Amino acid sequence: MKMKLSVAFAAIALAGCTTIGPDRPATQPDAGRALLFSDEFDGTALDRAKWTPIGADFWVNDEQQAYLDRPDVIEVRDGKLVLTPRFAPGLDTNAKRKADFIAGRIVTQGKFEFTYGKAEARIRMPDAVGVWPAFWLLGGGQWPNTGEIDIMEYIGDKSWTGTAMHGPGYSGETPFVDRFYFPEGEDVTGWHTYAADWTPDHVEFSIDGRPTYRVTRAMVEHYGKWVYDTPEHIILNFAMGGAYPGKVNGITQPYYGIPQSTVDRVKRGELAMEVDWVRVWGPQR
Repeated sequence: MKMKLSVAFAAIALAGCTTIGPDRPATQPDAGRALLFSDEFDGTALDRAKWTPIGADFWVNDEQQAYLDRPDVIEVRDGKLVLTPRFAPGLDTNAKRKADFIAGRIVTQGKFEFTYGKAEARIRMPDAVGVWPAFWLLGGGQWPNTGEIDIMEYIGDKSWTGTAMHGPGYSGETPFVDRFYFPEGEDVTGWHTYAADWTPDHVEFSIDGRPTYRVTRAMVEHYGKWVYDTPEHIILNFAMGGAYPGKVNGITQPYYGIPQSTVDRVKRGELAMEVDWVRVWGPQR
């Protein structure tokens, strides 16, 4: 039986480890942290007091989907958020893009934003080349001048996930990017807790409590301004293809970054990003 962490219980800020679900233990925050935000996805619909779905006008990175606010792409069921891409030619209203896929993207902008703390989410993803699910933080100003922290990006090689940071002078093909390769017996299709601990001086990424990558203020200031002193909001999305998958896998047909095998699985409704919970803890005191 899956255990969920309540706000009241979380305020105790226990250290150590609690088993959540049959697949992985999920680490608890260090003592001295307060719970700032939590969505356990225990209801039957997206909590719109916490999240806003993004619509079809949004388009970046040559991605091959249109984001739509529909229950078949953004669903809460069985204690999880489920983001499911669909093959739906003709639904895209952007004549310049004409995407054949639709998908979901939700943000906390204007509803919850924070400066410093630990953001984490328990996620599992499909084994499918060319998909691009992500869990990340973004500042509210013009990109990249208020910073982007990519806690988890996955482009379809189940053996690894990526992290990155983008800001003025170090955006796009940023020097601050890292891959975490799972140890033998693990991959992205299992449940994992992806986290970033953000302080005034560094951002440290971890998976299942294992530190994977650390970017310091000094490292950033070698390339440009450290812009991680203002509020950022949370984003969960399921993109299809586009610049990052396409540059890595070299696929151009039938869609940029997406092979026919993945298209066929989308048509059958086999692919989804599942999110068990999202939590943000305050800075360590």
